Amino acid sequence: MNNKENGADTLLVMGQITGVHGLDGNVKVRSFAQSLDLFAPGSRVFIPVKTREHARPFGIQRCVPHKKGLLMHLAGVDDRDAAEALIGKELLVHRSRLPEPEDNAWYWQDLYGLTVTDQTLGDLGIIDTVFSTGAHDILVVKDRETERLIPMHRQFVLSVDLDKAVMITRLPEGYE
Repeated sequence: MNNKENGADTLLVMGQITGVHGLDGNVKVRSFAQSLDLFAPGSRVFIPVKTREHARPFGIQRCVPHKKGLLMHLAGVDDRDAAEALIGKELLVHRSRLPEPEDNAWYWQDLYGLTVTDQTLGDLGIIDTVFSTGAHDILVVKDRETERLIPMHRQFVLSVDLDKAVMITRLPEGYE
């Protein structure tokens, strides 16, 4: 999905299944959500079958904090084998269930496909993916020959224009 696909029905990644717990189909989840409310029992998440466009809905039956993540039971995932088949899968939710981002904040999917232009180095490529280090998010910017990792920090990111699909950066001297 690129940054232009930001309608209310767009599915956004809000977690990832990282493991299983017990024999009854419980999955461990690393959440990207600010609030546990997004995964309240009775709500739905979607798990891609082959692509995000072909995602299967799952009702959340139980979700509780567990260590550094969540412990979740999904409807229809009733044993360890079914849960193990989901390890590594993303949890998607409809964008309409999420609050609008605050000023100078964006959902990761809104950044995918943006052209990154540095004030000194010029065009660096497009944002391919984003990941978190805990301290801050890291943008993976790719062009034909190069992959660059850029911290999503106001020290380096000067502006983001979703309408023009452009991000302006100021990388430190010596950065290539």
